[in-house]
Formats: sequence, structure tokens, C-alpha cells
Amino acid sequence: MSWKTLDDMDLAGKAVLTRVDINVPVAAGQVTDDTRIQRILPTIRDILSAGGKPVLMAHFGRPGGKPVADLSLAQLVDAVESALGTPVVFCPETTGEIAAKAIADLAAGSTLLLENTRFNAGETGNDPEFVAALAALGDVYCNDAFSAAHRAHASTEGLARALPACAGRLMATELGALEKALAKPEHPVVAVVGGAKVSTKLDLLGNLLDKVDQIIIGGGMANTFLAAQGIDVGKSLCEHDLAETAREITARAKLAGCELILPIDVVVAREFAANAANETVAADACPPDAMILDAGPESIKAIGKIFEAAKTLVWNGPLGAFEIEPFNMATDAAALKAAALTRAGKLLSVAGGGDTVAALNNSGAAADFTYISTAGGAFLEWLEGKTLPGVAALES
Repeated sequence: MSWKTLDDMDLAGKAVLTRVDINVPVAAGQVTDDTRIQRILPTIRDILSAGGKPVLMAHFGRPGGKPVADLSLAQLVDAVESALGTPVVFCPETTGEIAAKAIADLAAGSTLLLENTRFNAGETGNDPEFVAALAALGDVYCNDAFSAAHRAHASTEGLARALPACAGRLMATELGALEKALAKPEHPVVAVVGGAKVSTKLDLLGNLLDKVDQIIIGGGMANTFLAAQGIDVGKSLCEHDLAETAREITARAKLAGCELILPIDVVVAREFAANAANETVAADACPPDAMILDAGPESIKAIGKIFEAAKTLVWNGPLGAFEIEPFNMATDAAALKAAALTRAGKLLSVAGGGDTVAALNNSGAAADFTYISTAGGAFLEWLEGKTLPGVAALES
């Protein structure tokens, strides 16, 4: 670990500019899912307990560098205050005298929430003047928004170079989990890579080939790899134009000593609908008028045995059309198996990505995974081996 945490900083009496991700879903002015708010609470509470003043900075939506009433962070104050259990004050500005006065007047034990950073065009442009204006408000910078760390924005990258900087509790936890899973993993390491299209996971697969021992390929991606072997996948979702790419990936995996695992059997149906009539067939026996919508029971058994032999699991993407029953069976069964092994202390399991989080929550397995990232794009770019500006700035 080459970045500082809150424990390394003197926070007493200091204004701590804290970048958080509270880009939460809102309907009719009410927060409908406060998961991201809940995850920043440890950082805020630790700053308060150390005698610091938490000054929260966040984006909300994509206002395009100008104020948009519907995207004001004012609508999140009640939700943050309710979750935190201590006063939260809102400042209608992001920089300037009004913001400076709000910080100076902030009562002990209270938290300040600045207006949407993206109301200023200098945020996404990482404009030096905007960085300087933000830096003038605080004494310490704390980044607790790993989910925004893949953006070189003023509040994620610029400020980290302008003030004494550290990672918040959520950021440190996320980085620590990812480091254990990929940077310094205990082998055997298994990756589950699923989803609809190979084209969206090329960088991910390329990076994982040299880092993991086995890659279980699921979802529509598996159909492309099956088709690349000359197997008829009927009317299944398949990127036939990427057959050669799939063969190249298979060849690279062999050279790297990484085993690619494809379905042994599959569940097929004639329509993409909940509870559609379906049947299980061998992976090379999909009827011409059917589509593959899930991995079959023999594939599930094989995945379970791979998990039992593994020490580390990285998961991104479902194994089938998990959104509709009964085509969630493979994803659910594999997730519950990984959860049980993790609970027993036999497996370190890290997962992330929008569909992945939804699938693991649906299966009831999420709570027992070692770590589940809600970071979306940042999590995927980390898995792809890309440098995240927000993290690199903390490390420097």
C-alpha cells in the first residue's frame, strides 16, 4: 500500500475536503437506494471523531458544467443526515467566499455538503484554477470515491496533488481488496467473466490472462467462444464477427497457462421471456431455432469444483440471463457456492460491475463475498490493468 489513510493525517481543527460518491437514485425527490451513502459513513464519522470538519464534495448526474436545479445536491441532505445521525449543512456554492464562510461557521460535530462539483465546467476539465479554488477551502484532501477514481477531474485527481492527501475508509477498503485479488493474490486464482458481449471485455480478458489460472466465461460471451470453435449456437446472442478474436484469446490463454472454461451443457429456449419453455442440451447441441440463455447443471457442477480448488475469485458479469427465471440458475448457484466457500474461510472473493452486483444481490450471496464493489467503470478499468488517475494521484 503506497497511499496514506486517515490514520496518517492530523485532522484536528482541519477542514477535510472529502470526495465522496453519493450519485444515488432519486424518485420524486426521495432517495430510493442509499447504499452509496451508507458506505461513506465510516469516513465521515472518523473525521468527526478526530476533530476535523468533513466538507463533502460530490457530483450528481451530468449537468454539463452549469447549474441544473434537478441535479442539485440539496435534495440529498436529508438522506445523508438521516444515515449519519448528525447535522449536515448544505452550501449552495462549490467554491468562493460563501463556501469559505460556510466551512468557517460549521459547528463542531457537523458536516458540510458543497453543491454539485459538476456545476462548474472546471471539474471535468480538471482546470487548475478550479482546483486552486477548491484547495483554498481546505487543509487536507480525502478521496473516498473509488467509483470516480478513473476520471482525472478536479475533485478526484487535481486536489490530490494540491493538498496533503489520503484515502478514505471506503477507498482504502476497496483498494486493499483489489490488491489482494489481483496484485498479490493467493493462487489458484479464478476469474468469472460474463455478460452479453466479448467486445466489451477484450481489455479485461487480455489483462487477466497473465494474472489468473482459470477464466470461466459465461453469458452471451460464451456463445461467441463456442461459435469460434465451429459450434452452432442457433439464434443465441453471439458476435460472430469476433470469432477470430475469440480464437486469438484462446491461443494467448494457452501460452499464458491460463485455462478458459466454457459451458459443458446449456439451457435453451425459443423465446426470451420469463418461465419460457426450455430444455437442457449439450453445449454443442443447441437446436437451430433456439437460443442459449444459461449454463446447464453439469456446467454448474464443474464451476463448483473449480471454486473448491481456488483460493481467490474475481467476478465480473453473470453466467446467463439472470434477470429472468429460470435462466438465473447458473449465476445463482455459482454465487451461492462462492459465498459458502468464502464464509468458510476457504476463498477470497471480490466482485463488481452493475449487472454483477444486481445478480449477486438477487441470489442472496452478496453478503458473504469478501468484497463487492459498487464502483462500476472504475472497477472494470482496474481489472483491465489501466491506471486510475484518482488512485495514481494518491500514490504520488
